[in-house]
Amino acid sequence: MPDAPRDPPAERLLNLVIALVNTPGRMTKEQVRSSVAGYGDARSDDAFERMFERDKDTLRDLGIPVLTVTHAGHGDDIGYRIDVEHWSLPAVELTAAELGVLALAAQVWQDQSLRADSTRALTKLRAVGAEPGAADLVAGLAPRVRAGGDAFGPLVDAVQNRQAVRFTYHAATTGEVRERRVEPWKLLARRGGWVLLARDRDRGASRSFRLSRIRGAVRPLGPAGGFTAPTPEELADASRAWVGDGPERTALLAVTPERAGAVRARAVPVPPDVTLPVGADRVLAGRELVAVPYRLGWELAEEVVGYGDAVVVLEPADVRDQVVGMLRVAATLDRAGARVSGGVEEVRGA
Repeated sequence: MPDAPRDPPAERLLNLVIALVNTPGRMTKEQVRSSVAGYGDARSDDAFERMFERDKDTLRDLGIPVLTVTHAGHGDDIGYRIDVEHWSLPAVELTAAELGVLALAAQVWQDQSLRADSTRALTKLRAVGAEPGAADLVAGLAPRVRAGGDAFGPLVDAVQNRQAVRFTYHAATTGEVRERRVEPWKLLARRGGWVLLARDRDRGASRSFRLSRIRGAVRPLGPAGGFTAPTPEELADASRAWVGDGPERTALLAVTPERAGAVRARAVPVPPDVTLPVGADRVLAGRELVAVPYRLGWELAEEVVGYGDAVVVLEPADVRDQVVGMLRVAATLDRAGARVSGGVEEVRGA
């Protein structure tokens, strides 16, 4: 009769690995057979020998170092263990900035289907990495990435499957509420929420839609693969107002030491011929001069606001003015209707 065990081979192998990793010294074959789940199913000694030898070879082929250990006083007394020192991965060492970026990524999914998985993963990383030394590691970013509501999941699937969809949309520019039939191209996290870049079939042109303005359910329209993927030129044109296509510029910031790690991570050398505005020397007292490249002024301004007094914009003046405006609005949030002006809202009638 065949000596097939009741336990699946993969489960038996895992049980063997756990046993050999945790044994204080070594495990003999007899101990393996009597204590490791799966080996007690062997119908005979020969069947056990074949099973155990096959499993050892499989583990070694997988790169798991199964060592043969002989008793010091009895050469025929053989045992086995796994060389943990040569098999274990090195300790995960994350800087505060790296963990901050991972924390931001996890926050993107806090209200989505991956919430539980992302929370567990971040907890484990924090256990082995460096906890952010200051809350402002992601302070300027996290508030701008919020949930996409019920429309998010269906649109992710539609983008991946190239499947057209229809939904009811409330346009900000006209106040019109009507059904849209679109070919979804890409999802962007911008201006405090999610934006869908798509081709509007009724208008025959690219449009952008805020997920927060979608009313009701997103429904499929036709089969998967029902439209051709956009060309790079079409996608660039649709996303231009959201990602910026102008020349890269450099902002000069006064940053408190050991603060704003996300800003420092992308800093560039300060131009040698830089001219600072009047009064910059007073602002820089106790702060460091940091140069940061950017394309969208409103996007940089929103990030800087999140750092409070840890970051002060010296140049350019338009970004500094946007930061001041946002801070003034924040100081009057108790007033009805207060909102931040400026930046990109809806694009081309979406």
